Amino acid sequence: QVQLVESGGGLVQAGGSLRLSCAASGRTFNRYAMGWFRQAPGKERDIVTAISWSGTVRYYTDSVKGRFTISRDNAKNTVYLLMNSVKPEDTAVYYCAARSTGWGISEYDYWGQGTQVTVSS
Repeated sequence: QVQLVESGGGLVQAGGSLRLSCAASGRTFNRYAMGWFRQAPGKERDIVTAISWSGTVRYYTDSVKGRFTISRDNAKNTVYLLMNSVKPEDTAVYYCAARSTGWGISEYDYWGQGTQVTVSS
């Protein structure tokens, strides 16, 4: 069982930066792929980025490539999302998720409560 707690959301102006953190409980965190998803009002929850358990494989959805960076610190059981050059369309609730079986950008098993990110124009 893994519990995930996100932090770092808030209001930011377009062009600014924000860093989200996701703290995980559980002794096997360093064996899980981790992902960040987001859900805007009236839309489905979609993958934003993901990182393998070792940190050597990363995925980014096209709309955030070159602007967002995912990283993890297995010693601290924490995964981060650095958001640069944010745009109003990045406004959403951001969710941290853990995948217990191998690598992938879907079929995540554990989810955090979400943190709101609002980008003003």
